[in-house]
Amino acid sequence: MFSSIVITAFIAFGVGAVLGFFVYKHFLAKELAESRKLADKILEEARKEAAAQKKELLLQAKDEIFRQKREWEKECREKERELKKQEQRLQEKEERLEKKLEDVSLKERELLSWESKLSREERKLEEKHLKLDTLISEQTKKLEDVSGLTREEARKILLEEMESRVRHEAAKRMRQIESEAKEQASKKAKEILATAVQRYSGEYVVDSTVTVVELPNEEMKGRIIGREGRNIRALEAATGVDLIIDDTPEVVVLSAFNPLRREVARRALERLITDGRIHPARIEEVVDKVQKEIEDQLKELGEQATFDVGVHGIHPELIRLLGRLYYRTSFSQNVLQHSLEVAFLCGIMAAELGLDEKIAKRAGLLHDIGKAVDHEVEGPHALIGAELAKKYGESEEVVHAIAAHHEDVSPSSVLAVLVQAADSLSGARPGARKELLENYVKRLEELENIATSFDGVEKAYAIQAGRELRVMVDCDKVSDDDAYLICKDIAKKIEEEMTYPGQIKITVIRERRAIDFAK
Repeated sequence: MFSSIVITAFIAFGVGAVLGFFVYKHFLAKELAESRKLADKILEEARKEAAAQKKELLLQAKDEIFRQKREWEKECREKERELKKQEQRLQEKEERLEKKLEDVSLKERELLSWESKLSREERKLEEKHLKLDTLISEQTKKLEDVSGLTREEARKILLEEMESRVRHEAAKRMRQIESEAKEQASKKAKEILATAVQRYSGEYVVDSTVTVVELPNEEMKGRIIGREGRNIRALEAATGVDLIIDDTPEVVVLSAFNPLRREVARRALERLITDGRIHPARIEEVVDKVQKEIEDQLKELGEQATFDVGVHGIHPELIRLLGRLYYRTSFSQNVLQHSLEVAFLCGIMAAELGLDEKIAKRAGLLHDIGKAVDHEVEGPHALIGAELAKKYGESEEVVHAIAAHHEDVSPSSVLAVLVQAADSLSGARPGARKELLENYVKRLEELENIATSFDGVEKAYAIQAGRELRVMVDCDKVSDDDAYLICKDIAKKIEEEMTYPGQIKITVIRERRAIDFAK
């Protein structure tokens, strides 16, 4: 019984195993089919995606190729245009060279023709010289026979006559030098007087020593004067400048010889007018503040001058005095600008002569430093400047050049002579120093009147600031030879009757014009 149960169980187990195997195989086959289907689907999608990427890459490659092609074509066109331009320039150069070659060949032919002409002329001149020598010897012999004098005796008489003429010319030249010396002495005296007036701040004023300050209204005049005149007295006492308040509308005049004081007064007055608070305490406060600002400005101006010239190591006090020269003038020429010009001129001349350029510039820049000192220090400004330079550590060479630039001390070095020459050049150049308009116009009128006083002169024009005289003559009355004589006579008369710097060029013009009309 038990064995039959076991056998039945084994049979049931075997049947179950077989059924399980077939069920597992069925499910496995089903999953395998689904996996294959999924794999086929993934593969198909991959193929489609690869095809799309391939198409996109092909399109990008085509776009890149097209872009590079356009860039290459553009570059080719630019190179082609550049080549055309170069070809055109080469063609133009070739044409110019051909033209120059033609000109050179033409000039060469002209030179050859001129050489042949000159050779012929030389031969003719040699023949004429021979004839002249023969004629001179014959005439000399005839003169000896007629005059009864030998050649030596005639030469002695001629030498005596020439000696007399030379003495006459020498006397004339001496008178001319004496006249020029008097003229220079007069100019020097005027310059000394102008310097003295510039350095002395006195009570007497002229038109060139005033500064005009405009006011916003007429009421401001009363505020400037103040109660019983205390404001104007405080301002005059603080600045050392005279205030002139008259009937001129909305204007106050500041008067003083010292331009630095006038500048302080001008700035202080303008600030007081702008601020509106005008009383003695405020006036002193503003004037002190402006003076400090001016001192700072003077220092900056002096430092800028040394920087422009390229000179270093100058004492701060000398730098401040250099800045003060900005408010000094000599014959209307700014002294600081004049000092800069002298420094540059000294440097240029020193470089040409192989000397120390920096020392020359230093001496030129400081040569008028004595003009920055007020009238309390007595003496010529050259010697004052030399004392200041020596006091503040300048070298003996520079000190001597400053002292000798106006012959107050005899110059004993090349540098001193250079400073003298540069000072003269800066003051004498055209436009450096102004001339009175009346004198200028009068000189031009005198030149034209002298020219028109001669017979045959139609018109005369003084041009080039009186340095040239153009004279028009009547061609029917005056011949070519007469025009030459008129030119000489005009020059002689100008020399005798006028005083002028430099020289005057006289040009006499004689022309004939033929005029007709086409109808």
